[in-house]
Amino acid sequence: MTENTQQSKHSAPELPTQYTPADVEGPLYERWVERGYFEADEKSDKPPYTIVIPPPNVTGSLHLGHAFEHTLIDALTRRKRMQGYETLWQPGMDHAGIATQNVVERELAKEGVSRHDLGREAFVERVWQWKNESGGQISGQMRRLGDGVAWSRERFTMDEGLSKAVQTIFKRLYDDELIYRAERIINWCPRCLTAISDIEVEYQDDDGELVSIRYGEGDASIVVATTRAETMLGDTAVAVHPDDERYAHLVGTEIELPLTGRRIPVVADEHVDLEFGTGAVKVTPAHDPNDFEIGRRHNLANLAVLDERGVITAHGPFQGLDRFEARSAIVGALRAEGRIVAEKRPYTHSVGHCSRCKTTIEPRLSMQWWVKVGPLAQAAGDAVRDGKVAIHPKEMESRYFGWVDNLHDWCISRQLWWGHRIPVWYGPNGEVVCVGPDEEPPSGEGWHQDTDVLDTWFSSGLWPFSTLGWPERTPSVEKFYPNSVLVTGYDILFFWVARMMMFGLYAMDGTPPFHTIALHGMVRDQFGKKMSKSFGNAVNPLDWMDAYGSDAVRFTLARGANPGVDVPIGEEWVQGSRNFANKIWNATRFALMNGATVEGELPPAEALSATDRWILSRLNSVVAEVDAYYDDYQFAKLSDTLFHFAWDEVFDWYVELSKTTFMAGGPAADASRRVLGEVLDVTLRLLHPIVPFVTETLWTTLTGGESLVIAEWPADSGFRDAAAEQEIETVQQVVTEVRRFRSDQGLQPGQKVPARLDLSGTALAPHEAAMRALLRLQPAGDGFHATASLPIAGATVALDLSGAIDVEAERKRLTKDLAAAEKEKAQATAKLGNEAFLAKAPEKVVDKIRGRLGTAEADIERITAQLAALPQA
Repeated sequence: MTENTQQSKHSAPELPTQYTPADVEGPLYERWVERGYFEADEKSDKPPYTIVIPPPNVTGSLHLGHAFEHTLIDALTRRKRMQGYETLWQPGMDHAGIATQNVVERELAKEGVSRHDLGREAFVERVWQWKNESGGQISGQMRRLGDGVAWSRERFTMDEGLSKAVQTIFKRLYDDELIYRAERIINWCPRCLTAISDIEVEYQDDDGELVSIRYGEGDASIVVATTRAETMLGDTAVAVHPDDERYAHLVGTEIELPLTGRRIPVVADEHVDLEFGTGAVKVTPAHDPNDFEIGRRHNLANLAVLDERGVITAHGPFQGLDRFEARSAIVGALRAEGRIVAEKRPYTHSVGHCSRCKTTIEPRLSMQWWVKVGPLAQAAGDAVRDGKVAIHPKEMESRYFGWVDNLHDWCISRQLWWGHRIPVWYGPNGEVVCVGPDEEPPSGEGWHQDTDVLDTWFSSGLWPFSTLGWPERTPSVEKFYPNSVLVTGYDILFFWVARMMMFGLYAMDGTPPFHTIALHGMVRDQFGKKMSKSFGNAVNPLDWMDAYGSDAVRFTLARGANPGVDVPIGEEWVQGSRNFANKIWNATRFALMNGATVEGELPPAEALSATDRWILSRLNSVVAEVDAYYDDYQFAKLSDTLFHFAWDEVFDWYVELSKTTFMAGGPAADASRRVLGEVLDVTLRLLHPIVPFVTETLWTTLTGGESLVIAEWPADSGFRDAAAEQEIETVQQVVTEVRRFRSDQGLQPGQKVPARLDLSGTALAPHEAAMRALLRLQPAGDGFHATASLPIAGATVALDLSGAIDVEAERKRLTKDLAAAEKEKAQATAKLGNEAFLAKAPEKVVDKIRGRLGTAEADIERITAQLAALPQA
């Protein structure tokens, strides 16, 4: 095909002069969805590749953590789809019980109404109304990011199918005696009026007070310290260590509890640390988890003195006071009786807060529903130990085992109205009936359903199979379970991941929910600090998408994604990624203007130049590297490899080296145009999973293909040419060294100078024209006078700088720089030779001076060489 024919087929007007993401991304994504590219067919005979989306809260919006995780998952699924897998990225949202209920209650409060005014049924109907109208804005934001999810399969943890799955597994666990109801200590939020899970508790250092209180009198007295004086009203014992001789005479006796008139026993328990404080602790079984266990061991009474709102219920002068008011009042009363031995105020200590409303949580004895996790957790641990499930990176395994091997029974009931209601009915004579999804609940006078709902993690723990239609053995379950990989943050390894493992193994006949758990870190700001609105460093990724495009945000996030390691990100890095997208655009546009094509077969190697063979050899090496990095979840490394290959090798070297070939025309130019088309085709395919929008636009223009989403993933052809790679590396070395010399001499990048190139004895002769063009070197004319001669890699480049620079001004500048470097060297040498200084100075200071000496010596060597290369007068 001739040059003119190719240029007319791939003409520049097909691409605008500038890439404008806002004009491309939205319409392009909708086209992908309309054509069904992201849908998955369970009837397909292609091998399956399944990933579930960690379901975002229906109340949520896209934050950088979502954008980061979604970018990684999207990259994996896009690549697998291109590799010929039947790929399912399962989307959906979590009903987020407590968060959603809080949102709707706040809306009601604006109307002067509470959920209790509406009643349960009307309130739940109102939540559904809110969900349908306002919930799920994150779905639109996922589209902005380019998430290739199967939208037709979108699920919600409260939809009919998932509700059936929840009821089914509850019934099975109940029948297997793995679910039970019991009174235990739980995390209680006095504002939300519900039990909350460990993951919903945020710990922070608060300023409180530590008071030491004397219980009893004389030799029969014991001093205990507490930060929660109000709970002393519920003390039912004082505990000491069995080996503590100080209190041996009191063990088994009773002492008086101040302010109450009650007498409580002194018990010996190994939980007490005899080395800490006074070696004695107050025991309040109804308001502390450790005390509850002590109470069980010693058969102590559980005396609750705080109600669900944190108000004192104990009879006496403190009844009706809020817990914090009571704390101050009780300390005052104890002080008046001379019972306060010591006070420390402020006393900073870690205090749990409700993650939703920030209220201080209260450990509270409460009747709740529990999962007996022992056998389930054992199976979850064994699945990893036996190699059924791999954790990546492997060093995270120890954290996983440390969690699942020490799991306590899981409190699954919540005192909310929004959520999966516990399918248990109580009868008038104490009957308890658990009802399955296909069973009729008991009815009649006195029968009523449990008012609690299930912890959100209970339903999200079923996500990998409930979303596919379980408990039915649907074609989707058969095709797409188990998941190929779970991509999630290490921060929820202990919560969501462990629960999915337990439920998946239990419900799916010992088959784990995924083959691999790929853990990533948390997104932080450019200084490594946690992103938070309170810190003022939180970022809305949509703002960056608006400014720089979704591809730029995605590439920045992927380029920072090392397995299990936190990801720092700053706006300037997103700007750099935007520049990369522009570079891809401009280079492809240039290639199209110069006839780059994918038409026909690649010419045989013997018909190609060394430059062509070099880039094809490097291209295949990069394909192999990228595949290996994908299989190892090394997103940062694969992104960096693609960045440097595309920008440095393809655009900055191959395109530039080929310009002279294109200008010369002929068969060599035709071959290079085909090679350039091939390199761009493969490079755009490799980049597509990370930066889908710009690559799709360029690739369809270059190739005329339908879409990169369904294009074939590149394969390493095995072609390597070490000789060509060495040859072009030599060209690069010569060009780089001469460029450095030109810069050192103060020449402008575009400034042309006469030069003579002696390439005899090297393989560089075919590249002379390209090298001259890259280095702005003119032919050596009749008046040529070599003022500098550079021997590089067996070649010699002689330059005539006599008319290019002001030699005397340059010599004066360099001489001044040399004097400064020599002065710096002398000062550093003197300090390092001073024994007294070395004996006193910190090692960091000495190392810094050694560094200054090394820099000065390098500067002296460089400047001396530059002075020697200047033309002589």
